[in-house]
Amino acid sequence: MRPMPGPRILFVKLSSLGDVIHHLPAVTDAAEHHPGAHIEWAVEEAYVDIARLHPAVAGTIAVGLRGLRRSPLATGRWRRLAAARREVREGRWDYVIDTQGLLKSAWIARASRAPRFGLDASSARERLASRFYDVKVPVPRALHAVERNRRLVGAVLGYKPRGEARYGIVAPPEAPDWAPSSPYVVMLHAASRASKRWAPGHWVALAKTLSGQGYTAVFPGGTPAERDAAALLAREVPGAVAAPAMSLVQAAALLGHAHGVVGVDTGLTHLAAALGVPTVGLYGATSPSLTGLHAGSHAVNVGEAGKPPSVADVAGAIGLAGEAR
Repeated sequence: MRPMPGPRILFVKLSSLGDVIHHLPAVTDAAEHHPGAHIEWAVEEAYVDIARLHPAVAGTIAVGLRGLRRSPLATGRWRRLAAARREVREGRWDYVIDTQGLLKSAWIARASRAPRFGLDASSARERLASRFYDVKVPVPRALHAVERNRRLVGAVLGYKPRGEARYGIVAPPEAPDWAPSSPYVVMLHAASRASKRWAPGHWVALAKTLSGQGYTAVFPGGTPAERDAAALLAREVPGAVAAPAMSLVQAAALLGHAHGVVGVDTGLTHLAAALGVPTVGLYGATSPSLTGLHAGSHAVNVGEAGKPPSVADVAGAIGLAGEAR
């Protein structure tokens, strides 16, 4: 007798990078509890490659809402968005699960003809989003974002998530060809909000400390302005490297082969922790309790809202994260 096919599941988690990474453990759980499941993921165009890093994700639907905000008159972007919603509508899903709880994600989920599941009004980030779901699930808001995703998906698919979150992704096999051949530490200094950044002098002092221990500091930057800032930092530290422009997959390769990563509250810092790299997250504008690094003992959060960490705090945390690897 042929085994029954597993359920066809569409996850809707569009953005941002940190939110996408926080959803990965829920994918791991779903695949383990339903081994024959066919899992696809509707995700912002910029983060498709991250979703594809998970071996249980059989397909992705690229959603270009962010691009439309930047170029609302671009007809090609409207066509791609229409094609994405058509793909959602025509999929033969058994479950469409929106773990984001925003109006934009609910609008994408609503294109489906299948049962739609999401957070109830008291749990969703935008209460009105819950009106678009057929089944509304309460999930405590005080849980970390990773555990909220796991709890919602488990409630829909009939199991209780247990144990430590497992992201299920691995880095590309080789570091970028320009990466240092010596052990290196990636310094993720850039953040979209100025309040999340750490003082440049702190980065230089930390990088010099690590240089004295035999590690090369690598300073990436996503935008031209961030790469200019990275170049200024690298000039202050002997042997430091200012990274060139990279795709997300190239960034994953750089992070995955690092000796360690130190970063502010940004998506790439969460990606490093998800890849199992000793990672220290720096917090000063936000609290790590709900959206901090959540990936076992190799990921350490330092600082809190209104109290950014000192250089000594971070240097000590790097040792703790490295010992836990």
